Amino acid sequence: MLIAAIIVIGVLLLLALVLAIARRSDTAQAVGVLSRETKKRDRSEVAVAPLAAEDPVLTGRQVERQAALERSGAGTATAVVVAGSRAPAIPSPPPPVDLEALGVTRRQFLNRAILATFGLGLAGFGTAVIGFLYPVLEAGGFGSVINLGKVTDINTTIATKQPFYSPQARAYINPYPAIDLPKAKAAEYSDPILAGMALGYVALYQKCVHLGCRVPWCQSSQWFECPCHGSQYSRVGEKKGGPAPRGLDRFALSIASDGSMSVNTQTVFVGPPIGTNTTGQEAEGPHCH
Repeated sequence: MLIAAIIVIGVLLLLALVLAIARRSDTAQAVGVLSRETKKRDRSEVAVAPLAAEDPVLTGRQVERQAALERSGAGTATAVVVAGSRAPAIPSPPPPVDLEALGVTRRQFLNRAILATFGLGLAGFGTAVIGFLYPVLEAGGFGSVINLGKVTDINTTIATKQPFYSPQARAYINPYPAIDLPKAKAAEYSDPILAGMALGYVALYQKCVHLGCRVPWCQSSQWFECPCHGSQYSRVGEKKGGPAPRGLDRFALSIASDGSMSVNTQTVFVGPPIGTNTTGQEAEGPHCH
């Protein structure tokens, strides 16, 4: 939960920084920054209205005729621009100007498009990270309560002097001697683990507590022996040698009224500290690693 909150806050801060930089680049000019009042006047209807057409330029002959009419008392005559004269044609009025479109430059449009694309990418990445941190657990998969089957079948495997292994639970099931239960209580095992020991079993996580390698069972020594760096654990997962900082981590188990055993892999219980040796088991043969 904390990791997800940190990632989301970091993404939001990065997005805010990018937006602030982009806004500054939109408003900045080479010689300074226009004031808000200047921008408002430039976008007013008066500023964008079409300029009034200038009076047509008269030829010399037309000027003389108009002066003659005025001297003769005929009044002021309106000069007529003849074809071929140099008087410019009155331009047609431009279409109405969209003030919102006028206020968006090409640079602003490109910056906003880039920021929108960048924001969508960050949103997708954040969603993927949150989905990865909070996966949807399938029924019966690791991280849930897993039914291992009948206790009689588990005991059949244990009778061959090797643990029962469940790939779904990623755990080994081994017997725990009832005579050693007082020592386990003195070693301060947690209550869920002690409840499984009282039933006569331990559920050991397959991962080595040193660097995470899968720890196989050594049939000759009757220990769990890690092939990566030589950590060794007894039949009940208590540390016997190597660089491991503690015993094997473990899960709580229970036995239903129909005789089936279940392992709860939602919670991993930390293994016992170095020096814990409730069963006193030593190697029963040559080591595998």
